Amino acid sequence: MDSERIDKYLWAVRVFKTRSEATDACNGNKVQINGVNAKASKAVKIGDSIKVRKGTVLYEFKVIQLSGTRMGASLVPEFAQNLTPESELAKLHAPVETFFVKRDRGSGRPTKKERRELDALWDEFDQ
Repeated sequence: MDSERIDKYLWAVRVFKTRSEATDACNGNKVQINGVNAKASKAVKIGDSIKVRKGTVLYEFKVIQLSGTRMGASLVPEFAQNLTPESELAKLHAPVETFFVKRDRGSGRPTKKERRELDALWDEFDQ
């Protein structure tokens, strides 16, 4: 076996939980092979460079070996080399900026004035 479908490979090396998730990512232009967007049926070969966008993180892998079946997590380094930079991995641990406006229980819906104040607060936060 000298090539394998990219969706099957990404599933086998545990980048995606299911093969259908891998297929959806390929169809959504979130997977690149050697810098070119890849459809799910695109063949991947040993030595190819793969980039996968999952959320805000862009993962990079190099194909070392091909495998037709899903493997345990301890075997993945034998089949794919993770080249993801630390700056991308740091995005996984970045704090999520959210705020919550607390309203007293039973106070009902906000008035028009309160709603305008909330909207102004949201506008300040977005900028």
